[in-house]
Amino acid sequence: MHVISRKALTEFWKSHADGEAPLKSWFKAASRGSFRNLAELKQTFKSVDYVSAGRKGFYVFDIGGNKYRLVAAIHFNTQRLFIRHVLTHAQYDKGGWKK
Repeated sequence: MHVISRKALTEFWKSHADGEAPLKSWFKAASRGSFRNLAELKQTFKSVDYVSAGRKGFYVFDIGGNKYRLVAAIHFNTQRLFIRHVLTHAQYDKGGWKK
């Protein structure tokens, strides 16, 4: 899967250093994987969930033991994963990312 863009990860771990190792692991697994649907994604990422946000839908990954959340749009047909947000759990709970 082609992950777009790693910059969001590096920017996040600049201010959350303990997130660097789990985000690097996530990136490695996502980049090396080939997934056709949510069921296949769950085989690699057990805690991923699909979340509907109005007309859109996002895939939410728990990172670092559920301390952080990575929100992504995934186009399985083109094997592209777009990182939309990397958030702390508290930021995620506020829900501003859904807009």
